[in-house]
Amino acid sequence: MNMILSPIPWLLVIPLAGAVLTMLVPYHWRSPASVVGIFTQLMASVVLWYQVTHYGPQFYAMADWQAPLGIALRADGLATLFILMSSLVASACAFYAHAYLSLQKRAHFWPLLWFLWASLNGIWLAADTFNLYVGLELLTFAAVGLVAFASDERSLEASIRYLYAALLGSMAYLLGVALLYGAQGTLSMDSLAETWHWGPTNQVAVTLILGGLLLKTAVFPLHTWLPPAHGGALTPVSALLSALVIKASFYILLRFWIEFQIYQFLPSLSQLLGALGAGAILWGGWMALRQTHLKMVVAYSTVAQIGYMTLMFPLLVAESSEASLLAYQGGILMLLAHAFAKAGMFLAAGNLIFCTGKPDLVSLAGMSRYRPLNIFAFGLAGVSLMGLPPSGGFNAKWLLLQSSFMSGQWWWIVVLLLGNLLSAAYVFRVFAYTYQETDALDTYKRPKLSLELIALGLSVGSILLGFISVWPLEMISLPGPVMEALP
Repeated sequence: MNMILSPIPWLLVIPLAGAVLTMLVPYHWRSPASVVGIFTQLMASVVLWYQVTHYGPQFYAMADWQAPLGIALRADGLATLFILMSSLVASACAFYAHAYLSLQKRAHFWPLLWFLWASLNGIWLAADTFNLYVGLELLTFAAVGLVAFASDERSLEASIRYLYAALLGSMAYLLGVALLYGAQGTLSMDSLAETWHWGPTNQVAVTLILGGLLLKTAVFPLHTWLPPAHGGALTPVSALLSALVIKASFYILLRFWIEFQIYQFLPSLSQLLGALGAGAILWGGWMALRQTHLKMVVAYSTVAQIGYMTLMFPLLVAESSEASLLAYQGGILMLLAHAFAKAGMFLAAGNLIFCTGKPDLVSLAGMSRYRPLNIFAFGLAGVSLMGLPPSGGFNAKWLLLQSSFMSGQWWWIVVLLLGNLLSAAYVFRVFAYTYQETDALDTYKRPKLSLELIALGLSVGSILLGFISVWPLEMISLPGPVMEALP
């Protein structure tokens, strides 16, 4: 397809051009240039959605060089949904950063944001295993740079820990890809799926790839790098990391798991992944309940929410194809709901910390009366994380519960219910602090109204997702490699 007619190459060209441009132009031109780039990126995402829904999966060969020599890109319903998700959340975080950061910090923020956005789009659209690695590496360096952006001792230490963990995961992934290429003679995901056989070399390759991706996704117990990185970064960076960055490695893991039908060869590994997810839900929820700093509560909540997404893996191996489909739909819907809810919650938490000037929960006394709009935004995000109706989180957990019941795996139902109770406990614990009275209200700062509205908008998005859940489920049901490979 011609580059002018296809939005696929523009989804890479626009953010890469934005990264280069915002490094070269003077400080005061970087924000206006980025605003133009954001709206252009949103338009390209909408055009891709229109083409995929009306004409089916889209393919593009960069510079008309076909695989294996060229770079092939593909956009099915799942990839397009992730493109739209990242465009909406990244745009909201970008506008928040524009109002939240000083001129100098904002000027240096834009190149890193654009590199991160380009790497995300590259991962969603990549059709071969090596370009997935390239996207992961670019994403790692952009994300680590953003974590270190706060320039204090805590954030620098967290960024170094994040860097080591991410590089270790990337190294394991790359070694696995090299073994696959040596055994199969191709890097294309489609070709690998067609010629896939379960031999010793492929077993080692899959072990390395899955281990690396689990580490980069921060799946329990490989999560220790995540809370300091997410909790110690600047507020818009925390939202980007939790809502989008961890989804990239999870997306690749899901693609490998389903397209190569690994669940058929390693059914016991499915239950192990489910057990790790259960551990994440319970441990992450318990640790969130014990934290004394607000952003650390939200960070450990992310550890727990990753566990909910991981529960789809044991449910995909159900004997009933309907139960497998429900698990897949529930996992993807959970991922979308978490993206909007967690971004909104981190931004709301950042606003509250800006008001008090302190990160601890005790300082939130009086906030329910002083900043009710911000507390409302935090609460709406909490509704989705707790899985209460009518949120997107409720619909996602309902689908997972149905899949557990239909497949006879009742123990996951117990995990889901216990996780919901823990989520409610740490969310209401934050609210309890905000309803305490204090005489120090006059010393609080007032955040810009736009900061509160952006946080509220993302939280509202997680609730609205519950009303329009049919639309994303229809998107991921469009023809594509994942749908064809589902049991």
